[in-house]
Amino acid sequence: MQVEKFYYDNKIVKMFAYATMLWGIVGMLAGLLIAVQIYLPAANFNLPFTTFGRVRPVHTNAVIFAFVGNGIFMGVYYSLQRLCKARMFSDVLGRIHFWVWQLIIVAAAVTLLAGYTSGKEYAELEWPIDIVITLVWVVFGINMFGTIIKRRESHLYVAIWFFIATWVTVAMLHIVNSFEIPFSWMKSYSFYAGVQDALVQWWYGHNAVAFFLTTPYLGLMYYFIPKVANRPVYSYRLSIVHFWALIFLYIWAGPHHLLYTALPDWAQSLGTVFSIMLIAPSWGGMLNGLFTLRGAWDKVREEPVLKFMVVAVTCYGMATFEGPMLSLKSVNAISHFTDWTIAHVHVGALGWNGFLTFGMLYWLIPKMFNTPLYSKKLATNHFWIGTIGIVLYAIPMYWAGFTQATMWKQFTEDGTLKFQFLETVTHIIPMYITRSIGGAIYLVGALLMIYNLIKTIKAGSFIADEAAEAAPLPKVIATHGKQYWHRWIEARPIQMLIVSLVMVAIGGLIEMLPTFLIKSNIPTISSVKPYTPLELQGRDIYIREGCYLCHSQMIRPFRDEVARYGEYSKAGEFVYDHPFQWGSKRTGPDLARIGGKYPDSWHYNHMWDPRSMSPGSIMPNYTWLFDNKIDTAITPAKIRAMQTLGVPYPEGYDKLANADLVTQAESIKANLKKDKLDTPADREIVALIAYLQRVGIDIKGQQKTAAALK
Repeated sequence: MQVEKFYYDNKIVKMFAYATMLWGIVGMLAGLLIAVQIYLPAANFNLPFTTFGRVRPVHTNAVIFAFVGNGIFMGVYYSLQRLCKARMFSDVLGRIHFWVWQLIIVAAAVTLLAGYTSGKEYAELEWPIDIVITLVWVVFGINMFGTIIKRRESHLYVAIWFFIATWVTVAMLHIVNSFEIPFSWMKSYSFYAGVQDALVQWWYGHNAVAFFLTTPYLGLMYYFIPKVANRPVYSYRLSIVHFWALIFLYIWAGPHHLLYTALPDWAQSLGTVFSIMLIAPSWGGMLNGLFTLRGAWDKVREEPVLKFMVVAVTCYGMATFEGPMLSLKSVNAISHFTDWTIAHVHVGALGWNGFLTFGMLYWLIPKMFNTPLYSKKLATNHFWIGTIGIVLYAIPMYWAGFTQATMWKQFTEDGTLKFQFLETVTHIIPMYITRSIGGAIYLVGALLMIYNLIKTIKAGSFIADEAAEAAPLPKVIATHGKQYWHRWIEARPIQMLIVSLVMVAIGGLIEMLPTFLIKSNIPTISSVKPYTPLELQGRDIYIREGCYLCHSQMIRPFRDEVARYGEYSKAGEFVYDHPFQWGSKRTGPDLARIGGKYPDSWHYNHMWDPRSMSPGSIMPNYTWLFDNKIDTAITPAKIRAMQTLGVPYPEGYDKLANADLVTQAESIKANLKKDKLDTPADREIVALIAYLQRVGIDIKGQQKTAAALK
């Protein structure tokens, strides 16, 4: 049989490897900054661009899409060529993919720090960037599938299955969750509202973790662990079960982020059931990875690359056991809104994604530069430093989470709440300090890796085009003996793409369609009215400043929450909320019933200096709100966008909206003047006060009416 000679493209792998290292440090530095800000308000620097609410989404996006994203592409571009025995389909498409992805990352950092955010976790980027992400994902898909189609290897190895499922599912998640109505060149409102928006967001949010932080890395695990250990994967049959069960079950689990909320009970229960079932395929994959190393433990002791990979897979197992446990209602009642969730997420991020990425870099750079790693000792030191950093990060956060939950729920003997909310914050500051030390140690380890790899690169000679040879794929693939169903689909990438799409779409459709189409799932409340123009402006400022990252607006039906905040939340309250603002973490108290609780002057002083009203508060100052003017020029566009989304403003109201805005602003200005606070009516602080005073009062009005009727 004729053998063809060709060359693997290492240039694109090197580019993504360098980007992975760069953005990893940037993302970790942003994470360290917000870890310090959460106990040291001065670290917000009293600037609009450096507050926790704006830096935190920069951190999450940098780590997920810049560090891990570039790590995925690095690993895929390297492994796919070798698994297919073919150069990438197009060098040009690879370069376009690389440079556009880096531009997206830069645009994300700039726009998020400037306050342009959709207000949806892990999907904060605004509509123009969403469009570019879609286009570059298509470019990546064409390059990937073009390579698979022109392959010289008939069998599609398990790693490629995970790459295919990742591509199609991320495309589906991004497109569905990013439906929005633009009203300016960089701002939009979510197409969905309230309960529906929450369901779509956490269907996306959970599965962004599943199909961006997990499935591609499982594919890379199946490639790199056998390669580094020089052993075959432990069980091919187990990998088949792992893949199909995982991609089918994962997509159902999103509602476990919304337990005890206003989401319909049936959807919550579905999320819980499928989350529990996820333990089986997740641990099947973990065990498949670890058992591949059976008989190679001497090599694990000697090779720092395998040390990183063993701990990475172990952290994957820990996180994928804990996730289903957190989806049990009895456990979620304790963990939700606390730092327990932060610990859980970072075991996966620092251990699973971080350590596997470090292992890949330590293995790939010497290979591509045709030289041994500069120092195995430094790499081993990095391993232990990083492991200590993870432990010092996670344990204090678990401790903080348990402490928060127990303090929130405690009552005195006479039936009153034992602790004020602020006491539960100040009590766990030592845990926050320890967490930041752990994060700093982890960052030191990463910097040590950068030094080690730079020295390796300088000592080596880069192999830009790596020579290879293989026989061409025959036009008719011969089959011998009994053939199993999976063999048929493994040789047909387009069919696998279609079947994978069907598998991952089923769960989302079954959960979302009834919530959207059956009105009884979201009963309306007659007293709930659209936001006034000034309140709408204030709500957008609230989202811009990232207030939802520390404050929830969802009172769960627990005794302590009702006693602390007021009547539990109902689905019908949120029908005009584009996007929803239920939050996922309570660094500050819930705000679902904040309206009318304090006078306007309290909110004014609290935003100027939170510690003047709440001694010991860790909230930043927001002094720029007192200087910035409300952008009334955009009010009509906001009203028209809301009308398009079904919010029942009167016909032609966009032309009258600013007049109502001025009237309400003047009223708030007058209230402030009574308390000797003189501020112009056109300032952003006035709009924010209007919004905060509105939150929850519609449902309060309904309760008062019901009480009067009784």
